[in-house]
Amino acid sequence: MAEESESKQSAVESVMEKISEKIHGHDSSSSSDSDSDHEKPASPSSVKAKIYRLFGRERPVHHVLGGGKPADVFLWRNKKISAGVLGGATAIWVLFELIEYHLLALICHISILCLALLFLWSNAHTFIHKSPPRIPEIHLPEEPFLQVASALAIELNQGLKLLRDIASGRNLKEFLMVCLFLMCMGICFILSRGGRITYVSIR
Repeated sequence: MAEESESKQSAVESVMEKISEKIHGHDSSSSSDSDSDHEKPASPSSVKAKIYRLFGRERPVHHVLGGGKPADVFLWRNKKISAGVLGGATAIWVLFELIEYHLLALICHISILCLALLFLWSNAHTFIHKSPPRIPEIHLPEEPFLQVASALAIELNQGLKLLRDIASGRNLKEFLMVCLFLMCMGICFILSRGGRITYVSIR
C-alpha cells in the first residue's frame, strides 16, 4: 500500500512539474532566454493554485450555485436524485410540449386513476387478504366560502353598476375606453386560438 501511494505521489509531482515547465516555457517565449535561465521553476502549490482558479474563480462552483441540495443536484453529487429530477423534467416536457397534453386533462386523468384504484382496492380487499383503504372524511367549513361569495357578489354588482352608468351615456371617455379594452381582449383571444385577424373578425 505504501509503495502504491508513493508511486501515485511521484506521478502527481511529475505531472505538476510538466505543467510548471509548460507555463514557464509559455511565459519565457516573450522574454529573453538568459532571463528564463535565472528563473526558478514554480513550486507545485502555486501551479495547483493556478489550476484550481481557472477563469479567475475565487470560490468553488458548489458555493457559487448557493450550496446545499440544489447545488448537489446541479453538480450530480447525488446521482439518483439528479437523475430523478432530470427524468421528471423530461417527462413533463414530453407531456406538455411534444404530446401537447393539457394540465387540466392531466389532473383529471390522475384523479380518475386514483379513484379507480381506491374503488378496486376497497371492493377486492377480501380476495387479496388486505385491510380496506382508510379514506378520511373531509369537512370544509362554510364561512370562508360564504365570505368569498359575498365579496364576489359585491364586486360583480359594482361592475354591473359601472357598465349601466357607461351604457346610459353619461361619460363618453369611459365608454370609449371600455370599447377599446373589449376590442383588445377579443383580438388577444383570436390570437391565442391561432386565428388570423381580418376586418371581418374585428367587426
